[in-house]
Amino acid sequence: MEKKMSFGARVKESFRKMIVSLKHKPQTIPMIMLVITFLYFSLNLTHFSDTTAKINLSPMGLCEFVIMLFSMLSIVCFMNAFPHRKPVNWPMLVIMFVMIAAVFAADVIYNNCIIQAVFYAEKPIAVNAGTAYIAYAQHNIQVHEILLGISVVLVVLLPLYAKLIRMINTSIEVEAGKEMGAIDISGED
Repeated sequence: MEKKMSFGARVKESFRKMIVSLKHKPQTIPMIMLVITFLYFSLNLTHFSDTTAKINLSPMGLCEFVIMLFSMLSIVCFMNAFPHRKPVNWPMLVIMFVMIAAVFAADVIYNNCIIQAVFYAEKPIAVNAGTAYIAYAQHNIQVHEILLGISVVLVVLLPLYAKLIRMINTSIEVEAGKEMGAIDISGED
């Protein structure tokens, strides 16, 4: 008869299972961070589109396009760079880093366009209640740069923390084995 596990034991067991799965696929950690970074930008895309329409400087629309496209493609390259039970696909990893560098450059250019339009233009755009989306877009692009940097650090440090995760003891003690006595295999009654 199986014992019912308490809530704490279930949480502990689910945490143990998560660590075991991370031991097998430590690349899940930077993958999740890349997806979070992409989602952060794409879920705030309305602010960027409104800002681009209001400021309308030359490379802003292209920067938005580059950020969206290369963010998606860098996730695909990352998935192909770490195939299951195979060595690292280095060309895909290099392509991913090139795309991330292009996304970071597009972030910087977009942020500079906002700064130029708000502070250094002949007719600067006033950021008030009606144009608050410009301030949101500038804040979101800066947060996106930080999230992108964290993603790169997680990818670069993957070999280090993969070894550290593998050092965690995830074995479980089986109580039934301790209670068993000697097994009689003689076949005599």
